[in-house]
Amino acid sequence: MKANQRRKELLKLLKIADGPITGSDLAEKLGVSRQIIVQDIAILRAAGEEILATSQGYLLSGKTGLQTVKAIIACKHTNNEVGDELMTIVNYGAKVIDVIVEHPIYGELKGLLMIQTPADVIKFMEKYRQYEAALLSVLTGGVHLHTIEAMNEQVIERLKEDLKEKGYLLENDIPD
Repeated sequence: MKANQRRKELLKLLKIADGPITGSDLAEKLGVSRQIIVQDIAILRAAGEEILATSQGYLLSGKTGLQTVKAIIACKHTNNEVGDELMTIVNYGAKVIDVIVEHPIYGELKGLLMIQTPADVIKFMEKYRQYEAALLSVLTGGVHLHTIEAMNEQVIERLKEDLKEKGYLLENDIPD
């Protein structure tokens, strides 16, 4: 299969997928190495395709088609509390789209998470432990932002209250 044909097939696979697809799965389906998939994704992105790389795999941006609301919340917690924070959010049916920190040199650093279910949280925590990786929030003393997506504002308000009770939510102390 030629490179252009393979990239068209890769896009087709992403369009029909129910969720993220790992680079390894795409490589197996297309009969190439994972590194070729990484290269193809980079070329497709450079050509304007909005392909997201998440901790669960690749997916096309904006594929859900559902009417939802998004909010950015500020949080702070220890590394030992990250699983509880994520589980609290997804237990309300919300999705954790990303994590954002402000780095003193690089400015805003963002990691796409796309965590939506308890199973996603478990998988994320397993990878975190397996690779002994540092969380982005380690750069900011635990302070970070999450973009979250939910069915309505009421869900966001309820999960924020729960995060506040647990001491994870940083609140706006600026008077109205």
